Amino acid sequence: MRRTSLLAAALLLAGSLSLAGCVVVPAHRAHVWVPGHWASHHVWVEGHWRR
Repeated sequence: MRRTSLLAAALLLAGSLSLAGCVVVPAHRAHVWVPGHWASHHVWVEGHWRR
């Protein structure tokens, strides 16, 4: 009985931690891929990584 309640408590703790998520990289330092697009005057801008 005691082992079952300990297992249930551990599962509840693991479930709540998995729902909380984990932020590895702050948003202001994340790199975002910007796909290529047509700019003004029919100029093709290549895709690039943006901060």
